Amino acid sequence: MRTWSAEQRDLRIDFADKFAAWGEGHLERDRTGTFPWEQWKQVGESGLLKLPFDPAWGGLGQDLLTTMYVLEGLGYGCRDNGLNSSVATQLVSTGIPLHRFGTTEQKDRFLRSVADGTRIGAHAITERHGGSDAASMKSTAVRDGDNYVINGEKCFISNGPVADLFLLYVRTQGGTGPFGISTFLVERNTPGLGIGEVIDKMGLRTTPFCNITFDDVVVPASNMVGKLGKGFLILDYVMKWEVLCAFVLSLGNIRNRLERCIEFARSRTQFGAKIGSYQSISNKIVDMKIGLETSRKWLYDTAEDFLAGENVMMDLAIAKLMTSEANVKSAADAVQIFGGRGYLTEFGLEKDLRDATGGTIYSGTSEIQRDKISRILRVS
Repeated sequence: MRTWSAEQRDLRIDFADKFAAWGEGHLERDRTGTFPWEQWKQVGESGLLKLPFDPAWGGLGQDLLTTMYVLEGLGYGCRDNGLNSSVATQLVSTGIPLHRFGTTEQKDRFLRSVADGTRIGAHAITERHGGSDAASMKSTAVRDGDNYVINGEKCFISNGPVADLFLLYVRTQGGTGPFGISTFLVERNTPGLGIGEVIDKMGLRTTPFCNITFDDVVVPASNMVGKLGKGFLILDYVMKWEVLCAFVLSLGNIRNRLERCIEFARSRTQFGAKIGSYQSISNKIVDMKIGLETSRKWLYDTAEDFLAGENVMMDLAIAKLMTSEANVKSAADAVQIFGGRGYLTEFGLEKDLRDATGGTIYSGTSEIQRDKISRILRVS
């Protein structure tokens, strides 16, 4: 079992006092699909978004493992999974590539406001025809003197309707595949940037989605993040952080759900006995615990190997697959354990199931992860 230092435990405890309050009102916000503006302000003021960034740009200078440890606490304490998802998008999809690949000027201009939450970020990768095949993107950026002119469209952009800053991946060289893709910072008010209507969806409803379009969007060449044609390398790095940070939130979800199910199984009586005494119920709770601990080991062990510079392609696929599917199973089992109460919206368990389902789709579907593992194993 991993041992955390007193400083790491104290850091999570300091934040934990705020997490539950951020989740208050989550059921009503889920019904209306409303972004939690007031809670977002509180998140920014708390310093949570500063965790992994250098103090030179307003960060707290924490490493990946500590950041994950605190985010696991967020997943446990805050019942607004949409807000949690927006936090992960802000940290990983916008902040991490800026921090790792951005120029000093870009960090001075953008990273501080990303770290304090006053500027909301999003990244734009997915296109209608591509889905998980991100390398097939067709949106383009063409050099024109000191600028680039961007044309195309992206879809299913998390935080898109409320974002002030977009990290955009587009093709700067012809052909297909991962080569020739570059990354640009595009501000919301840039002429030619079209931000679509909020897309209604099954879960994570407080994280707004939209499609965006680019019609001769002109951005300075100085807005390129990293080197020309190396955008896919940036994306690969970001996706490692995304899997580790986004799905460690799921660990917190599962742990919260596990505790609620244990409490309910101990207190609920049917046919003269506590329902926890029935094997059909207790086995579901045992499976929930196994899924939690197995997922935890895969996520944190993979993070350690990533920091050590090891090849973690298969490990990430297994960690993402294991955690996302354990989260769905635990949510479905919780609904069954709570019975009629689990089916009612007021208990939030059916919302948990809707929210968890998204994890088997975004960041590469479960099918994509299994296919990736199969290719690495050279099954065929």
